[in-house]
Amino acid sequence: MNRAAFRAIDGDGHIRERDADIWRFLDSPYGDSEITLNYPFFPTLDGFQRGAIGAAAGAQKRREGLIDASAWLRLLDEVGLDYAVLYPTAGLSVGMIQDPEWAVAVCKGYNDWLSASYRQMDARLAGVALLPLQNVDAAVRELRRSVRELGMVAGMLPANSANMGVRSPLGDESFWPLYDEAQRLDVPLAVHGAPSLGLGFDFNRSVAYANILEHPVAVMIQLASMFLNGVFDEFPSLRVAYLEANTVWLPYMMDRMAGKKRRGPTDSPELMASGRVLVSVEGADPGLPYAVQRLGEDAVIYATDYPHETKETVAEELDEALARADLPESALRKIYRENALRFYNLQGAAAPDAAALEPAGARA
Repeated sequence: MNRAAFRAIDGDGHIRERDADIWRFLDSPYGDSEITLNYPFFPTLDGFQRGAIGAAAGAQKRREGLIDASAWLRLLDEVGLDYAVLYPTAGLSVGMIQDPEWAVAVCKGYNDWLSASYRQMDARLAGVALLPLQNVDAAVRELRRSVRELGMVAGMLPANSANMGVRSPLGDESFWPLYDEAQRLDVPLAVHGAPSLGLGFDFNRSVAYANILEHPVAVMIQLASMFLNGVFDEFPSLRVAYLEANTVWLPYMMDRMAGKKRRGPTDSPELMASGRVLVSVEGADPGLPYAVQRLGEDAVIYATDYPHETKETVAEELDEALARADLPESALRKIYRENALRFYNLQGAAAPDAAALEPAGARA
């Protein structure tokens, strides 16, 4: 298989959101005052300023320049991808927002901006709704609005709130109305890490150290909470992805959770084989064959992680992945395309109402 003959789907790409762009879509009173722009809209991911690190290393320009819808469409065309499912960058820390009212407002503004700036440009750019778990009722309404009016294909759950804004793990019953709504709408939820605060390694002084640990540790915590508290039994059609920690951690957790006292009857091997719980793979992860052997071909989706990875890296890693001989072609087709179509229901994703893409509060 090669990129010329096979159209992969990116199940976890990113945008680089800017506060000034989102501000135009904020409701009153936040969008009526420029004072809102005096401070960052989202908390820092882990205390590291990536631009400062690059500058100290001698970099002069942004690695990929301005990342907007046009840049994403160029990536799709040049690499040969059919869809990209887009997650935030700064917004990955949404769970750490302390003020529930602001969390609701910035999620709504972000979703309106994302839909207007990406989905409206091209239906191949699929959006994931940011949800304010600080107010679960509002999160339910925002998921429903984002799917029905904006054409979003999923909702994002923060893997780590550092016990600040969202103070309970995701298996807590307080979040069950959101899971019920996602099941009713037939849209998946995705648990995505990034913040490292509160995970036990705040003493580190290296962004690389934080990055190595913050994704897998956070998603392990949330998977264990959701599994042991019976979320997947209570909501038998709910689909959940645990993203950006690669693959082999899930068989490990499956073994750790097997036979443990839990709220529901479903044991971990049964759940992992159902195709309802997915993880993501970047490039040609060497552990992927083992993960497929343990989890099956339906449990993994491909992620470019662009623009956190360069366009050249994405192309090289995809070539390597599609050429590997240690997985059957059926597995490669599922992992790099078909699982994303099924998980995000991309073939059935309704185009949003054009009038809904430019909210009444948007400012010139």
